Amino acid sequence: MRTIIVTGSAGLIGSETVRHFAKEGARVLGIDNDMRARFFGAEASTAKTREKLCRDLPQYEHHDVDIRDAAKVLDLFRAEKGKIAAIVHTAAQPSHDWAARDPQADFTVNANGTLNLLEAARACCPETPFVFTSTNKVYGDTPNRLPLRELEKRWEIEPSHEYEPGISETMSIDYTKHSLFGASKVAADILVQEYGRYFNMPTVCFRGGCLTGPAHAGTELHGFLSYLMICTVSGRPYRVFGYKGKQVRDNIHSFDLVEAFAEFIRAPRAAAVYNIGGSRHSNCSILEAIDLCQEISGKKLTWNYEETNRIGDHIWWISDVRKFQNDYPAWKFRYGMREILEEIHAAVKG
Repeated sequence: MRTIIVTGSAGLIGSETVRHFAKEGARVLGIDNDMRARFFGAEASTAKTREKLCRDLPQYEHHDVDIRDAAKVLDLFRAEKGKIAAIVHTAAQPSHDWAARDPQADFTVNANGTLNLLEAARACCPETPFVFTSTNKVYGDTPNRLPLRELEKRWEIEPSHEYEPGISETMSIDYTKHSLFGASKVAADILVQEYGRYFNMPTVCFRGGCLTGPAHAGTELHGFLSYLMICTVSGRPYRVFGYKGKQVRDNIHSFDLVEAFAEFIRAPRAAAVYNIGGSRHSNCSILEAIDLCQEISGKKLTWNYEETNRIGDHIWWISDVRKFQNDYPAWKFRYGMREILEEIHAAVKG
Protein backbone atom coordinates (compact mmCIF):
# COMPACT_ATOMS: atom_id res chain seq x y z
CA MET A 1 0.00 0.00 0.00
CA ARG A 2 1.46 3.35 -1.01
CA THR A 3 1.84 6.08 1.60
CA ILE A 4 0.95 9.73 1.02
CA ILE A 5 2.29 12.32 3.49
CA VAL A 6 0.03 15.35 3.96
CA THR A 7 0.99 18.35 6.09
CA GLY A 8 -1.76 20.57 7.45
CA SER A 9 -3.89 17.45 7.12
CA ALA A 10 -6.81 18.73 9.20
CA GLY A 11 -7.06 22.03 7.33
CA LEU A 12 -9.22 22.83 4.32
CA ILE A 13 -6.88 21.64 1.57
CA GLY A 14 -5.10 19.06 3.70
CA SER A 15 -8.29 17.26 4.72
CA GLU A 16 -9.55 17.27 1.11
CA THR A 17 -6.21 15.73 0.10
CA VAL A 18 -6.46 13.08 2.82
CA ARG A 19 -9.94 12.06 1.68
CA HIS A 20 -8.94 11.99 -1.97
CA PHE A 21 -6.02 9.61 -1.52
CA ALA A 22 -7.72 7.50 1.16
CA LYS A 23 -10.56 6.96 -1.32
CA GLU A 24 -7.96 5.77 -3.84
CA GLY A 25 -6.84 3.17 -1.27
CA ALA A 26 -3.64 4.83 -0.10
CA ARG A 27 -2.40 4.94 3.47
CA VAL A 28 -2.28 8.61 4.45
CA LEU A 29 0.11 9.93 7.08
CA GLY A 30 -1.11 13.32 8.30
CA ILE A 31 0.97 15.99 10.04
CA ASP A 32 -1.02 18.71 11.83
CA ASN A 33 -0.71 20.36 15.25
CA ASP A 34 -3.72 22.72 14.95
CA MET A 35 -1.67 25.91 14.72
CA ARG A 36 -4.74 27.47 13.12
CA ALA A 37 -6.34 27.71 16.58
CA ARG A 38 -3.29 29.65 17.78
CA PHE A 39 -3.38 31.94 14.77
CA PHE A 40 -7.10 32.74 14.71
CA GLY A 41 -8.67 31.50 17.94
CA ALA A 42 -10.72 28.50 19.04
CA GLU A 43 -13.43 28.97 16.39
CA ALA A 44 -10.81 28.34 13.70
CA SER A 45 -9.52 25.12 15.28
CA THR A 46 -9.17 22.11 13.00
CA ALA A 47 -9.67 19.64 15.88
CA LYS A 48 -13.13 18.53 14.72
CA THR A 49 -11.87 17.82 11.23
CA ARG A 50 -8.94 15.82 12.64
CA GLU A 51 -11.30 13.79 14.82
CA LYS A 52 -13.57 13.09 11.86
CA LEU A 53 -10.66 11.95 9.67
CA CYS A 54 -9.41 9.62 12.41
CA ARG A 55 -12.92 8.26 12.97
CA ASP A 56 -13.96 7.80 9.34
CA LEU A 57 -10.74 6.72 7.63
CA PRO A 58 -9.00 3.63 9.02
CA GLN A 59 -6.08 4.16 6.63
CA TYR A 60 -5.43 7.63 8.06
CA GLU A 61 -2.64 7.99 10.63
CA HIS A 62 -2.39 11.33 12.44
CA HIS A 63 0.82 12.84 13.83
CA ASP A 64 0.65 15.91 16.07
CA VAL A 65 3.98 17.30 14.89
CA ASP A 66 5.16 20.87 14.34
CA ILE A 67 6.83 21.13 10.92
CA ARG A 68 9.36 23.54 12.47
CA ASP A 69 10.81 20.58 14.39
CA ALA A 70 13.33 19.30 11.83
CA ALA A 71 14.33 16.24 13.87
CA LYS A 72 10.76 14.99 14.31
CA VAL A 73 9.94 15.60 10.66
CA LEU A 74 13.01 13.64 9.58
CA ASP A 75 12.17 10.80 11.97
CA LEU A 76 8.70 10.49 10.42
CA PHE A 77 10.12 10.36 6.91
CA ARG A 78 12.79 7.84 7.87
CA ALA A 79 10.17 5.54 9.36
CA GLU A 80 8.37 5.54 5.98
CA LYS A 81 11.43 5.28 3.73
CA GLY A 82 10.72 3.19 0.67
CA LYS A 83 6.94 3.61 0.99
CA ILE A 84 6.32 7.32 0.31
CA ALA A 85 4.51 7.86 -3.00
CA ALA A 86 3.84 11.60 -2.64
CA ILE A 87 4.21 14.54 -0.28
CA VAL A 88 1.51 17.23 -0.25
CA HIS A 89 2.53 20.24 1.83
CA THR A 90 -0.45 22.42 2.76
CA ALA A 91 0.55 23.47 6.31
CA ALA A 92 1.05 27.23 6.66
CA GLN A 93 0.45 30.45 8.52
CA PRO A 94 -1.99 31.72 5.86
CA SER A 95 -2.84 35.34 6.76
CA HIS A 96 -0.93 38.44 5.68
CA ASP A 97 -2.66 40.39 8.47
CA TRP A 98 -1.57 37.93 11.17
CA ALA A 99 2.01 37.70 9.89
CA ALA A 100 2.75 41.28 10.95
CA ARG A 101 1.80 40.40 14.54
CA ASP A 102 4.42 37.68 14.81
CA PRO A 103 6.89 37.67 11.90
CA GLN A 104 9.10 35.05 13.58
CA ALA A 105 6.28 32.52 13.84
CA ASP A 106 5.07 33.30 10.32
CA PHE A 107 8.49 32.88 8.73
CA THR A 108 9.53 29.80 10.67
CA VAL A 109 6.27 28.00 9.86
CA ASN A 110 6.13 28.98 6.19
CA ALA A 111 9.80 29.04 5.21
CA ASN A 112 11.72 26.95 7.74
CA GLY A 113 8.95 24.37 7.93
CA THR A 114 9.05 23.96 4.16
CA LEU A 115 12.84 23.63 4.24
CA ASN A 116 12.58 20.89 6.89
CA LEU A 117 10.16 18.94 4.70
CA LEU A 118 12.30 19.35 1.58
CA GLU A 119 15.39 18.16 3.44
CA ALA A 120 13.53 15.15 4.81
CA ALA A 121 12.30 14.34 1.31
CA ARG A 122 15.79 14.72 -0.15
CA ALA A 123 17.21 12.39 2.50
CA CYS A 124 14.50 9.72 2.31
CA CYS A 125 12.62 9.92 -1.00
CA PRO A 126 14.17 12.38 -3.49
CA GLU A 127 12.28 10.77 -6.38
CA THR A 128 8.88 11.36 -4.75
CA PRO A 129 6.57 14.13 -6.04
CA PHE A 130 6.55 17.12 -3.66
CA VAL A 131 3.47 19.34 -3.95
CA PHE A 132 3.62 22.77 -2.30
CA THR A 133 0.57 24.99 -1.75
CA SER A 134 2.04 28.41 -2.50
CA THR A 135 0.05 31.64 -2.94
CA ASN A 136 -0.60 34.50 -5.33
CA LYS A 137 0.84 36.77 -2.62
CA VAL A 138 4.29 35.90 -4.01
CA TYR A 139 3.50 38.58 -6.60
CA GLY A 140 3.01 41.17 -3.87
CA ASP A 141 0.92 44.18 -4.83
CA THR A 142 2.17 44.27 -8.44
CA PRO A 143 -1.35 43.31 -9.66
CA ASN A 144 -2.56 46.65 -8.24
CA ARG A 145 -0.59 48.45 -10.94
CA LEU A 146 -2.64 46.85 -13.70
CA PRO A 147 -4.99 49.15 -15.68
CA LEU A 148 -8.38 48.61 -14.06
CA ARG A 149 -11.86 49.96 -14.81
CA GLU A 150 -14.45 50.59 -12.12
CA LEU A 151 -17.76 48.87 -12.88
CA GLU A 152 -20.97 48.92 -10.82
CA LYS A 153 -19.97 46.08 -8.48
CA ARG A 154 -16.38 45.19 -9.38
CA TRP A 155 -13.05 46.30 -10.71
CA GLU A 156 -12.14 44.80 -14.07
CA ILE A 157 -8.98 44.80 -16.15
CA GLU A 158 -8.90 46.75 -19.42
CA PRO A 159 -10.08 44.67 -22.39
CA SER A 160 -7.35 43.15 -24.59
CA HIS A 161 -4.72 43.43 -21.84
CA GLU A 162 -2.35 40.43 -21.80
CA TYR A 163 -3.73 39.48 -18.39
CA GLU A 164 -7.39 39.74 -19.38
CA PRO A 165 -7.70 35.90 -19.29
CA GLY A 166 -6.04 36.02 -15.86
CA ILE A 167 -2.63 36.72 -14.37
CA SER A 168 0.01 34.28 -15.57
CA GLU A 169 3.29 33.07 -14.12
CA THR A 170 5.10 35.69 -16.22
CA MET A 171 4.31 38.42 -13.65
CA SER A 172 7.43 39.49 -11.74
CA ILE A 173 7.73 38.82 -8.02
CA ASP A 174 10.28 41.65 -7.62
CA TYR A 175 9.93 45.38 -6.77
CA THR A 176 6.69 44.99 -4.88
CA LYS A 177 5.22 45.02 -1.37
CA HIS A 178 4.55 41.40 -0.51
CA SER A 179 3.37 41.67 3.10
CA LEU A 180 5.44 39.66 5.56
CA PHE A 181 3.28 36.62 4.81
CA GLY A 182 4.02 37.04 1.12
CA ALA A 183 7.73 37.25 1.87
CA SER A 184 7.74 34.02 3.89
CA LYS A 185 5.81 32.24 1.15
CA VAL A 186 8.20 33.60 -1.52
CA ALA A 187 11.07 32.08 0.45
CA ALA A 188 9.29 28.73 0.61
CA ASP A 189 8.24 28.90 -3.06
CA ILE A 190 11.82 29.58 -4.21
CA LEU A 191 13.12 26.77 -2.00
CA VAL A 192 10.69 24.30 -3.54
CA GLN A 193 11.74 25.38 -7.03
CA GLU A 194 15.43 25.21 -6.12
CA TYR A 195 15.19 21.67 -4.78
CA GLY A 196 13.61 20.79 -8.10
CA ARG A 197 16.32 22.47 -10.15
CA TYR A 198 19.40 21.85 -8.00
CA PHE A 199 18.62 18.30 -6.87
CA ASN A 200 16.34 17.36 -9.81
CA MET A 201 13.49 16.52 -7.45
CA PRO A 202 9.90 16.44 -8.80
CA THR A 203 8.54 19.56 -7.09
CA VAL A 204 5.66 21.90 -7.87
CA CYS A 205 4.46 25.24 -6.52
CA PHE A 206 0.73 25.85 -6.92
CA ARG A 207 0.27 29.60 -6.50
CA GLY A 208 -3.33 29.75 -5.36
CA GLY A 209 -5.86 32.52 -5.35
CA CYS A 210 -8.65 32.09 -2.76
CA LEU A 211 -8.85 28.44 -1.77
CA THR A 212 -12.26 27.59 -0.38
CA GLY A 213 -14.84 24.92 0.36
CA PRO A 214 -17.27 23.65 3.00
CA ALA A 215 -14.51 22.36 5.29
CA HIS A 216 -13.07 25.87 5.74
CA ALA A 217 -13.07 27.21 9.32
CA GLY A 218 -13.36 30.81 8.15
CA THR A 219 -12.39 33.80 10.31
CA GLU A 220 -12.12 37.53 9.61
CA LEU A 221 -8.39 37.27 8.88
CA HIS A 222 -8.58 34.19 6.67
CA GLY A 223 -11.24 32.29 4.76
CA PHE A 224 -13.12 34.98 2.85
CA LEU A 225 -16.16 33.11 1.50
CA SER A 226 -16.57 30.86 4.53
CA TYR A 227 -16.48 33.78 6.96
CA LEU A 228 -18.80 35.85 4.79
CA MET A 229 -21.40 33.08 4.80
CA ILE A 230 -20.97 32.54 8.56
CA CYS A 231 -21.72 36.24 9.10
CA THR A 232 -24.69 36.19 6.74
CA VAL A 233 -26.30 33.15 8.38
CA SER A 234 -25.51 34.06 11.99
CA GLY A 235 -26.23 37.79 11.84
CA ARG A 236 -22.66 38.66 12.80
CA PRO A 237 -21.54 42.04 11.36
CA TYR A 238 -19.06 41.86 8.48
CA ARG A 239 -16.38 44.44 7.66
CA VAL A 240 -15.34 45.37 4.14
CA PHE A 241 -11.86 46.87 3.88
CA GLY A 242 -11.25 49.40 1.12
CA TYR A 243 -11.55 49.47 -2.68
CA LYS A 244 -15.32 50.17 -2.35
CA GLY A 245 -15.92 46.46 -1.81
CA LYS A 246 -15.33 45.93 -5.52
CA GLN A 247 -12.05 44.01 -5.16
CA VAL A 248 -12.14 40.82 -7.20
CA ARG A 249 -10.97 37.35 -6.17
CA ASP A 250 -11.05 34.08 -8.01
CA ASN A 251 -12.14 31.16 -5.85
CA ILE A 252 -11.25 27.51 -6.32
CA HIS A 253 -13.00 24.69 -4.48
CA SER A 254 -10.71 22.44 -2.47
CA PHE A 255 -11.92 19.47 -4.55
CA ASP A 256 -10.76 21.06 -7.81
CA LEU A 257 -7.41 22.03 -6.31
CA VAL A 258 -6.71 18.55 -4.99
CA GLU A 259 -7.62 17.10 -8.38
CA ALA A 260 -4.85 19.32 -9.76
CA PHE A 261 -2.45 17.94 -7.13
CA ALA A 262 -3.36 14.40 -8.17
CA GLU A 263 -2.75 15.15 -11.84
CA PHE A 264 0.75 16.42 -11.07
CA ILE A 265 1.53 13.40 -8.87
CA ARG A 266 0.55 11.06 -11.72
CA ALA A 267 2.96 12.80 -14.12
CA PRO A 268 5.44 14.91 -12.12
CA ARG A 269 8.17 17.19 -13.44
CA ALA A 270 10.97 19.11 -11.74
CA ALA A 271 10.55 22.68 -10.45
CA ALA A 272 7.10 23.25 -11.90
CA VAL A 273 5.22 26.47 -11.09
CA TYR A 274 1.53 27.06 -11.77
CA ASN A 275 -0.91 29.82 -10.98
CA ILE A 276 -4.07 28.04 -9.84
CA GLY A 277 -7.46 29.39 -8.89
CA GLY A 278 -11.02 29.81 -10.04
CA SER A 279 -9.82 31.79 -13.08
CA ARG A 280 -12.49 33.29 -15.33
CA HIS A 281 -14.59 30.23 -14.46
CA SER A 282 -15.16 31.16 -10.80
CA ASN A 283 -14.56 34.67 -9.46
CA CYS A 284 -16.40 37.48 -7.71
CA SER A 285 -16.04 40.83 -6.01
CA ILE A 286 -16.93 41.23 -2.34
CA LEU A 287 -20.14 43.05 -3.29
CA GLU A 288 -21.05 40.22 -5.68
CA ALA A 289 -20.25 37.62 -3.02
CA ILE A 290 -22.49 39.45 -0.52
CA ASP A 291 -25.34 39.35 -3.04
CA LEU A 292 -24.85 35.62 -3.60
CA CYS A 293 -24.66 34.83 0.13
CA GLN A 294 -27.88 36.74 0.77
CA GLU A 295 -29.63 35.07 -2.17
CA ILE A 296 -28.60 31.55 -1.15
CA SER A 297 -29.24 31.97 2.58
CA GLY A 298 -32.37 34.07 2.32
CA LYS A 299 -30.90 36.38 4.97
CA LYS A 300 -29.61 39.94 4.85
CA LEU A 301 -26.00 40.57 5.82
CA THR A 302 -25.17 43.40 8.19
CA TRP A 303 -21.94 44.95 6.98
CA ASN A 304 -19.95 48.15 7.27
CA TYR A 305 -17.25 49.71 5.16
CA GLU A 306 -13.79 50.88 6.22
CA GLU A 307 -11.95 53.07 3.74
CA THR A 308 -8.47 51.73 4.56
CA ASN A 309 -7.63 48.59 2.61
CA ARG A 310 -5.61 45.75 4.10
CA ILE A 311 -1.86 46.05 3.50
CA GLY A 312 -0.79 44.09 0.44
CA ASP A 313 -4.38 43.35 -0.55
CA HIS A 314 -5.11 42.85 -4.24
CA ILE A 315 -7.67 45.02 -6.02
CA TRP A 316 -8.10 42.46 -8.79
CA TRP A 317 -6.86 38.90 -8.95
CA ILE A 318 -7.91 36.29 -11.46
CA SER A 319 -5.56 33.38 -12.12
CA ASP A 320 -4.57 32.33 -15.61
CA VAL A 321 -4.65 28.52 -15.31
CA ARG A 322 -3.94 27.81 -18.97
CA LYS A 323 -0.34 26.70 -18.37
CA PHE A 324 -1.52 23.96 -16.01
CA GLN A 325 -4.37 23.01 -18.33
CA ASN A 326 -1.94 22.71 -21.23
CA ASP A 327 0.38 20.45 -19.23
CA TYR A 328 -2.47 18.43 -17.67
CA PRO A 329 -5.41 18.54 -20.10
CA ALA A 330 -7.43 15.94 -18.18
CA TRP A 331 -8.00 18.44 -15.35
CA LYS A 332 -11.33 20.26 -15.44
CA PHE A 333 -13.28 22.50 -13.07
CA ARG A 334 -16.17 20.87 -11.25
CA TYR A 335 -17.30 23.84 -9.12
CA GLY A 336 -18.35 27.40 -9.94
CA MET A 337 -19.12 30.27 -7.56
CA ARG A 338 -22.75 29.32 -6.84
CA GLU A 339 -21.96 25.65 -6.25
CA ILE A 340 -19.13 26.63 -3.89
CA LEU A 341 -21.33 28.97 -1.85
CA GLU A 342 -24.23 26.52 -1.76
CA GLU A 343 -21.93 23.89 -0.22
CA ILE A 344 -20.50 26.41 2.25
CA HIS A 345 -24.04 27.47 3.21
CA ALA A 346 -25.04 23.86 3.86
CA ALA A 347 -21.95 23.34 6.02
CA VAL A 348 -22.51 26.56 8.03
CA LYS A 349 -26.14 25.66 8.70
CA GLY A 350 -24.97 22.23 9.90
